Parts: sequence; C-alpha cells; structure tokens
Amino acid sequence: QVHLVESGGGLVQAGGSVRLSCAASGRTFSTSTMGWFRQTPGKGREFIAAISWAGSSTVYAEAVKGRFTISRDNAKNTVLLQINTLKPEDTAVYYCAARTPGFGIATREEGYTFWGRGTQVTVST
Repeated sequence: QVHLVESGGGLVQAGGSVRLSCAASGRTFSTSTMGWFRQTPGKGREFIAAISWAGSSTVYAEAVKGRFTISRDNAKNTVLLQINTLKPEDTAVYYCAARTPGFGIATREEGYTFWGRGTQVTVST
C-alpha cells in the first residue's frame, strides 16, 4: 500500500515556475514507478510524466517536454515535478500516482494503482 500526498500548488503567474512535491508513505515506494497526471474540469486525467523506480528512466507527454521535469528521491520517499515557463493552459489539478511495485513506466491512467488527492495549480495571465 502506498499513500500519496501532493503539495506545492497555488496561484502562479504565466512565465513563472512551480515545483510540485509528492510525499509517499509505504515500504514499496522505492520499487514503484511513479507518475504525474493533471485534470481540468470536464476532462479526464492527462498523463504528464513518469519515472522508473530507480529514477533511471523518464517519459514525458509531448505537450510538456522541455518545460516539465520529474525526479525522485527514494531516501525521502518523494517525487517532484518541476514546471517552468508556466502557461494558462497548465491550469489544472495535478495528481501523483504510483504503480504496483515491479511494473515499468506506464502512460495510461489505468496503469496506476495508488493516487493522491491532487494539488491545484492556477496560472494567471
């Protein structure tokens, strides 16, 4: 079992940066692929990025490549999402998710077993 809590969201100006953090509890975190998704009202969750359990592999959605960076610190049970050059279309609730331990990177929502409650990022113009 993995319990996830996101933080770091808020109101940010366009062009600025924000760093989202996901704190995980549970003994299996260090062997779990982690992902970030986002959701806007009326839409399903959109894959943003994923990182392998060791942090050696990362995958990004095409729409965020170059501006988003996912990283993890297994010693601190934390996954980070750095977002630079924020755009109004980045406004969304951002969710952290964990796969069942032992599975590789996935880009679909269905591939993730554990989810946080999300943190709101609002980008103002």
